[in-house]
Amino acid sequence: MTADSDSLLERAFAEAVERADDSDEITTRVLDGAYEQFCRMGIRRSTMEDVARRAGVSRITVYRRFTTKDALVEQVVRREFRRYFDQFLIDIEQAKTLADRVVLGFVSSLQAIRRNPLIGGLLAIEPDVLLPSMMSDDGRTLATVQRFVAGQLRREQHAGNLASDVDVELAAEMMARVSASFLLMPSHVVDLDDDEQLRTVARRFLVPMLEPR
Repeated sequence: MTADSDSLLERAFAEAVERADDSDEITTRVLDGAYEQFCRMGIRRSTMEDVARRAGVSRITVYRRFTTKDALVEQVVRREFRRYFDQFLIDIEQAKTLADRVVLGFVSSLQAIRRNPLIGGLLAIEPDVLLPSMMSDDGRTLATVQRFVAGQLRREQHAGNLASDVDVELAAEMMARVSASFLLMPSHVVDLDDDEQLRTVARRFLVPMLEPR
């Protein structure tokens, strides 16, 4: 996949905020078929013909919607990130305090991405398919996550749950970088499959970032 002026995550976030649809029924069928195909066989081993068969449409129909395989892969991955943003906002509603929301958000974001059949699979099995678009984009992907987190923290400030002198931009930057490092580089200290360990990390190191100066 190639990166252009907007990162995958930037567009996924924008679409989540705008509640964008997947366009027409045929496009949705193609995206669903591609998702299933990529999850089963990986991206390298999948062809546009495979996707067409899985979606129950002709190869020409797939190419009319997506001129290249790269374009199709990008759209499928972006849709998964968009679903992640949507689910994240639902998940944190369960928490009653700001600290609980930070902890729940950290754990749910890591596990939602790592356990996603497509994105988690790509990170584990075909990292060079996904990582270049996330790391070779002049920091735009990380900046998108940072903006998302900063926006959530500002809402907490406006609600009176977070002190006004907390630098939400810097706190969001640090939280985004910690999360990204766990996703991109395996840890030999923290078991990422252990939710309780992740909650401990969040409470010990992320929550204190939000203490008043």
